[in-house]
Amino acid sequence: MRTPIQKAARIGGYGLLSFMAFLAVYAGAALTIPHIPVAKADPNASADVVVYLHTNGVHTDIVLPVVSPEFDWRPLLPYANLPSKDSSLPYVGFGWGDKGFYLDTPTWADLKFSTAFMAAFWLGSAAMHTTYFRTMTPGPQTIELRLSRAEYARLVDYIRTSFRQDASGQFEQIKGHSYADNDAFYEAPRVYSFLYTCNTWTNNALKASGQRACLWTPTDKGIFSIYGH
Repeated sequence: MRTPIQKAARIGGYGLLSFMAFLAVYAGAALTIPHIPVAKADPNASADVVVYLHTNGVHTDIVLPVVSPEFDWRPLLPYANLPSKDSSLPYVGFGWGDKGFYLDTPTWADLKFSTAFMAAFWLGSAAMHTTYFRTMTPGPQTIELRLSRAEYARLVDYIRTSFRQDASGQFEQIKGHSYADNDAFYEAPRVYSFLYTCNTWTNNALKASGQRACLWTPTDKGIFSIYGH
């Protein structure tokens, strides 16, 4: 008969093998599924509004005009919420992600195992990060997209519902937190996980607005590969 220690070791071995198998399956899915494309819903849609996909190499943002004939973000995202309060910045980038990552990990050097573990396994909460830009130039880290007014309206609706709103319909700012002079954080619904990441959120925004996208992706690489980057 096996001793209790031997039984525990056997169970632990099975657990380790199961976890390694899970990691292998996840890695395989993360490498293959992002290359399965979702086509643009309406290839003949008009090109009325210019928006951008932007990556810092890990995390993607969707960048929109602050003010356009289709929508004005200023009532919901006042410039006064920025440390700089600079009202001349014409573009605002939207990113959804884990609140712990956003607020407690300004650089990768600040990342803690506990933060990553909680984010990966549905144990944290979410936040929206808005970053304002002076100019946007297409390049290796920035893709220009042209949406019809109807597509843009669906994109705006998707982004708006990604913010948590108070009883009066205003976005709930997380005060006292920013990376620099021209960004702000807001409370958000949903929970981050290894299955639903910041880049999954961006990819779903593309789907919601009828743009080319991945079937699923946890990384920025999937999104950018769909657009030939």
